[in-house]
Amino acid sequence: MLEKVIGILFPVFAIVLVGYAIAKLLKPDFKPINRINMDVFCPALIFSSLVMMKPDTTQLWLLVAAACAVLLPGLLMIPLTRINKLSFKAWAPPQMFRNSGNLAIPLFSYTFGESAMGAAVLLFVVATTLHITLGMALLSNKESLSLKQLFKTPLFLATLAALTFNLLNIPIWQPLYEATHLLGQASIPVMLLSLGAQMVNLHKSGIRVGLMTTLFSLTTGAISFAVIYFFLPLPHQQLQMMVLFTMLPPAVMNFLFAERFNIEPENVASMVLFGNFFAIITLPLLLWIALAI
Repeated sequence: MLEKVIGILFPVFAIVLVGYAIAKLLKPDFKPINRINMDVFCPALIFSSLVMMKPDTTQLWLLVAAACAVLLPGLLMIPLTRINKLSFKAWAPPQMFRNSGNLAIPLFSYTFGESAMGAAVLLFVVATTLHITLGMALLSNKESLSLKQLFKTPLFLATLAALTFNLLNIPIWQPLYEATHLLGQASIPVMLLSLGAQMVNLHKSGIRVGLMTTLFSLTTGAISFAVIYFFLPLPHQQLQMMVLFTMLPPAVMNFLFAERFNIEPENVASMVLFGNFFAIITLPLLLWIALAI
């Protein structure tokens, strides 16, 4: 089991380390690279994965599970932020919107193989859609802003196009599928390189915030998984995926939104960076638990 866990996590952390080394030595600007990934590679990955996914009832329950994994931590953070006298707007979103792209998709791919890719992308789509709607509404208190943003997002448009082809049973031209599939394959290594590049911004002053974030993440995630485990009839592999999905570290997008709306951006940056850094410790344990289920 230990050898299997190491074998799964090594490619993920190796590419993250390469991203860190690139950022440290070459100091490239990752902003345009990330923009291309979010607007081209990730939509291509979503389209090529969802367009071939055959609808069934397990996907409906997976959608419910994904929504639970996002919404329940938000509810749990209401008393936690009040008890600890923290800002709900700063601390709740990183617990709700986790690293379902940069970390989860490669992790699921290496752990469960191609058979899990459709489910991994579906989880990513749900989390991202809720983030750019509910997440932005939570921070801005302007629902129209989040809806406008949603319909301008390539990720959402790719999802809509794939579901249209899929649900209406419209055949897709094979060369078009191959092109989007090829583009989508680039998204995973770029995600990991970008995550590694973010690690150069770690500062010792953020360790306490990062530790609190990790503790909250594991607590709210474990409770969310317990609800999913006992009340949702998911297949075995999807239950294993949800162990990891519910307790992932915060998504990088949390910092971008916190900076945009000026909601404690420095604290949120520490939550994101140290939360993902401490995943080096938490992920092997979570992966062990997932494979043992």
